[in-house]
Amino acid sequence: MNGLSVRTKLTAWYGALFLVAGLVLVVINYLLVQSTLPDPARFASTAVAGDVAFGVAQRPDALSPAPAVRLVSGSLDEYRSSTLSTLLVGSAVALVATAALAVLFGWLMADRALRPLHDITSAARRLEAGKLDRRINLEGPPDELKELADTFDGMLDRLAESFDSQKRFVANASHELRTPLAVQRTLIEVAMADPDVPAELKKLGTHLLHTNERSERMIEGLLVLARSDRGLHARTPVRLDEITASVVRATAASAAAAGVTIETRLRPRTVAGDPVLLERLVTNLVVNAITYNASGGWVYVEVRGDPALEVRNSGPAVPPEAVPTLFEPFRRLGGAERTGDTRNAGLGLSIVRSVTQAHGGHAEAQPGRRGGLTVTVRLPPA
Repeated sequence: MNGLSVRTKLTAWYGALFLVAGLVLVVINYLLVQSTLPDPARFASTAVAGDVAFGVAQRPDALSPAPAVRLVSGSLDEYRSSTLSTLLVGSAVALVATAALAVLFGWLMADRALRPLHDITSAARRLEAGKLDRRINLEGPPDELKELADTFDGMLDRLAESFDSQKRFVANASHELRTPLAVQRTLIEVAMADPDVPAELKKLGTHLLHTNERSERMIEGLLVLARSDRGLHARTPVRLDEITASVVRATAASAAAAGVTIETRLRPRTVAGDPVLLERLVTNLVVNAITYNASGGWVYVEVRGDPALEVRNSGPAVPPEAVPTLFEPFRRLGGAERTGDTRNAGLGLSIVRSVTQAHGGHAEAQPGRRGGLTVTVRLPPA
């Protein structure tokens, strides 16, 4: 924990204020006692004068008035200094002992005063997107801490209502997205069931069915991810190198059409996660690397330990200050090479980042030294 805790600061303030108040009392007490004790010289002169008046100084063994005044004054001055020193030392010892007790009681009182804040902090740390039923329900007088706890509970009520509304929206969107895909799949299957369908049309139908199936799986995966605020509910061991090899084979035709060469170095790498989402992650990276490239360019895809996946490509130079914005939804580089580009929806790298975070990893990008972009994805091992 950086710095001092609030409890320590409050205890320090309690102790400091008590010491200041104690010092003020000691000084006032010292001044009062000092002013109350008689002046040695004046008291000695008065006492000797009284003895002379009553004839005490006329005895043969009595001292003369002047030496007697000095003797009495010295004795009284020593007594006065001893008394004030004893008072000062005793007050200092009492002040230190009482200050130690004040610091101890201040520490205990600060803990008692801040306990509701600890309850609020603990409740906030236990919150999850799917578990917003926890409340503080602080009991006690209607003071500032009670008001803070009640305000926090009210905020949780509003958040829970907002998440419930979001879940209903996701469920409705899921239905609206899956229904057209199911209708398309049925129409394609019915058309392909006709024995008079030409071979070219049947090949096209097979490709459409495969695309339709992948779209359905992708929608299911994204909806699961949208419903989860803290990642995936279920994870399975996934061979990232095999998924990457499959994606490279699937995109080989589009790379050849764009005049881009794909090079790979795929080492065995197993991660825990969702195979559909991981396939979409790799697909987005490879497709982006092909799309935002130049004729005769290259794409290099590598799977290894750390980072788990790295995709580099040639192409136009990317300004370093523009790289962070590429991970935002519906954002493209503002240069001529991407302005007005309708080939993608601007969600490629934002989906990459979301999927990576859902798997407990981290995605980052940096400009290539000779143009293009280098994207690295770090994923925890299975």
